[in-house]
Amino acid sequence: MSAPVIYYIRHGETSWNAEGRLQGVQDIPLNDLGREQAAHAGNILADLFARDGRDTASLAFVASPLIRARSTMELVRGELRLPPPGYALDDRLREIGYGRWEGSTLAQMQVADPELFAQRQTEKWTVSPPGGESYVAVQARVTDWYASVGADTVAVAHGGTARALMVALGLETPVSAADLTIEQGAVYVFRDGGLEKYS
Repeated sequence: MSAPVIYYIRHGETSWNAEGRLQGVQDIPLNDLGREQAAHAGNILADLFARDGRDTASLAFVASPLIRARSTMELVRGELRLPPPGYALDDRLREIGYGRWEGSTLAQMQVADPELFAQRQTEKWTVSPPGGESYVAVQARVTDWYASVGADTVAVAHGGTARALMVALGLETPVSAADLTIEQGAVYVFRDGGLEKYS
């Protein structure tokens, strides 16, 4: 049996994204641009489904429980002419936890803890912020989530969980994924052992 297709969407922009602040598990809502990006991703998805002859009834829909992901999913579903609810939540898809660094910019973290900041810059996959998670831990929970997926799925989550999934599926290495930009308003399609981005 072939692996399920994952249509992966990163949540739209928030004010903290715009300010360069690490959000982690803080529940920051979408801003106006973020809502536009979410609707745009929904339109891309609708076009992909039309092109491939996909029926949304055959798909599962799941989101991170954080409000920015849930709002994005509901806007995406609206573009697909589906009722905004009607999707599952899975805590394994929540963003990487940045612990005490949440709410800070990279520049502020560098000033507050230059030694740990420098270590994390060179070993981003394995070093955890104070009270936060490592990407190794995120990769473990995302791998567990992926193993539980039984049908082609639309997933709305975060940049950190996208990077972890790419590494879990052997599409990136920890080094290449660590600083990879995950675009907002795009759809990443994990299919047949490969990855395509539509934006």
